[in-house]
Amino acid sequence: MNPNKKLEWTALEYEEKERGNDWFWALGVIILASSVASFIYKNYFFSLFLIVSGVLLFIFATKKPDLVFYELNEKGLKIRNRIFPYENIKSFWVQKDEMKPTLFIRSERLFIPILSMPIEENFAEEIKTIMLSNNVPEEEMKEHLSEKIMDSLGF
Repeated sequence: MNPNKKLEWTALEYEEKERGNDWFWALGVIILASSVASFIYKNYFFSLFLIVSGVLLFIFATKKPDLVFYELNEKGLKIRNRIFPYENIKSFWVQKDEMKPTLFIRSERLFIPILSMPIEENFAEEIKTIMLSNNVPEEEMKEHLSEKIMDSLGF
């Protein structure tokens, strides 16, 4: 395999969840009850915060995921229009899960340093070869617990 080979793929921004009317009713009841309770206890700012949060949650829950373009080239990993040079990637891990193969990278960013992106199953070995040939160390990484919790709640 050629380590300078360019790999390109696209994937959805996130896995779209089917949410029934019950999910939205539950969201509305929880937000309404919480904000009324906050209002009764004269915590007006928190009540307003809950209402705004509920509206935003509703908007994001109905939003369709965008198609994201990924490219692994001689410079680094390109996600949409942002490039992560190999020298700024501290480590990587290719998880070959039977349901969704995923590429994890640990970057130098302070906020959310570990990024995960879905990959095509047949790219797993090629990605590993390219990363190792560019001196990016391999380190086992897994999906964060908060992501698993959010997934189980339907987000």
